[in-house]
Amino acid sequence: MLHLRMITPADRTDEVVALVERTVGTTHLAVLTGAARSPQGDIVLCDVAREAADELLEKLGAAGVPEWGAVSVDDVDLTLSRRADIAEEEAPGEGADAIVWESLVGETHEESALTVTFLAFLTVATMLAACGVIIDSAILIVGAMAVGPEFGPLAGLCTAIVRRSPRLAWRSLAALLIGFPVAMALTGGFSLLMDWLGLFHEAKFLAPRPQTAFIWQPDAFSFIVAFLAGVAGILSLTSAKSGALIGVAISVTTVPAAANAAVALSYGNWSETRGSAVQLALNLLGIVVAGTLTLLAQRLFWARQRKEAALQSA
Repeated sequence: MLHLRMITPADRTDEVVALVERTVGTTHLAVLTGAARSPQGDIVLCDVAREAADELLEKLGAAGVPEWGAVSVDDVDLTLSRRADIAEEEAPGEGADAIVWESLVGETHEESALTVTFLAFLTVATMLAACGVIIDSAILIVGAMAVGPEFGPLAGLCTAIVRRSPRLAWRSLAALLIGFPVAMALTGGFSLLMDWLGLFHEAKFLAPRPQTAFIWQPDAFSFIVAFLAGVAGILSLTSAKSGALIGVAISVTTVPAAANAAVALSYGNWSETRGSAVQLALNLLGIVVAGTLTLLAQRLFWARQRKEAALQSA
């Protein structure tokens, strides 16, 4: 269940209450008359089944509630109520399959921001991967994958394509197109510093690296794995199962490829630079294509679910 808290002017409260009452899957409706102070008005509270939340939020948005009032949404971990059970039974589909588009847009908008924190995480992850490349350590490569924050902007780009949101698209592209070059440039400098300190050696970089050679040797599996990871990543976001994102992060070689390209470039190894760049491009492309197709499929599925529910209730 999700809990909605709405602030409405007194003369619009009846309209909002009617919207809630007409939406299948809502319950626990309460009105606190005159309780709101900024903006002034009433507070309307209700619980809604996750699978019905997107429809209700669409209605509230169309009515202009966010313009002249406010809508807040919180996850409810536990609800002990027979009425809540009935609301979930009446709502079409299953909550685990539902998409709350406003929540997804808000989450990806935040995660796709080009911030100092984003750049710091991406740079640290790339430097960790560079260390893994030099000593041929699969463990360090996996650790760098887990630290990398790049899936946020990639998910934001997928969402922007499906929702036709240019602002979110440019925001996500800026994080990727600025973030990776900055992280790679700093990692290149880090590589030269480590070489000067005697900790990195070109001989180690050129020596056989059976644990990490896949990073700069892209093949069909590079795109396939990235595609599957993109599907899993979007599903984890839309179903609120964020734990799966760790598995997604350590399935793709975006950060390791960027790191290998930076180290290779610092040593003037153009062959590995090109191979790593292709690997990076294939991974980014695979995730974006898969994520976009997954969101489109989910939107189509829920459109059919809502249509069938409307026909049954008619």
